[in-house]
Amino acid sequence: MQRALEAAGFDVLNVDYRSREAPIEQLSEQVVGQALADCRTRGAGPIHFVAHSLGGILLRQYADRHPQAIAGRVVMLGPPNQGTEIVDRLGGWRVFSLLNGPAGRQLGTTRDSIPRRLGPVRFCLGVIAGSRSLNWINSLIIPGPNDGKVSVERTKVAGMSDHLVVAATHPLMMRHREVIARTIEFLRHGQFRTHAPQ
Repeated sequence: MQRALEAAGFDVLNVDYRSREAPIEQLSEQVVGQALADCRTRGAGPIHFVAHSLGGILLRQYADRHPQAIAGRVVMLGPPNQGTEIVDRLGGWRVFSLLNGPAGRQLGTTRDSIPRRLGPVRFCLGVIAGSRSLNWINSLIIPGPNDGKVSVERTKVAGMSDHLVVAATHPLMMRHREVIARTIEFLRHGQFRTHAPQ
């Protein structure tokens, strides 16, 4: 995706972070705050975001605490915007905690989970949900179409500008040709222009 975005004319800062080492509140300040600072240091104009999975929740958390900070367009790939049943069912298991850390345990579907506590988004957001799964065990836990981690329905969030379902799996969304093409489309135009909005 980075190569495709650069070929489309975007300057890309690809941010990696240790998702297992801290809760969402701390990660959002470190990751999103530092990314914004790095982009401004580079003299970036409008700063857009493309976030996968937990990254989308970090953005929402940061925007909740810094309402004016996210001024560009945002595309979220497979975000658990309303949590995921996987955490409800497996979040208490020790192996889950080891693999997903404290932030992963905050992604349940109950009203006190971080995604459910955050309000509507107030930035230009396009959400791409996947409808294929590589993990049939997880898919037995998740109701309805899903990408093996989160259901299509739970990727939605109040205030989003557009929503799109692609036959992609959760871990490979950022490599999927249609996902890449639609991401570029949204960053340029603020909507997924080649389909009727849902």
